[in-house]
Amino acid sequence: MKGMIKIEYPESLANILRLNGKDFESEMKTSSLVKLFELGKVSSGVAARVLGLSRVDFLELLAKYNVSVFGAYDINDLNEDIANA
Repeated sequence: MKGMIKIEYPESLANILRLNGKDFESEMKTSSLVKLFELGKVSSGVAARVLGLSRVDFLELLAKYNVSVFGAYDINDLNEDIANA
């Protein structure tokens, strides 16, 4: 089952990004999934599947958005892992 989200936006927004309608829709979908991954709401595998990418390709895409491949994993998580090692 597939869902669809309709987002209204001023045409000027797509123009500012220098994207046509289809490319703008793709950018919105991609950036949304990257942000959901960054927040720890979805895994890289889920995000990749929704975007039709391999997991490796999705992880490489994160660099374009300056997002760590570790997502919501922060220094506190690292310190906790070290303490528990």
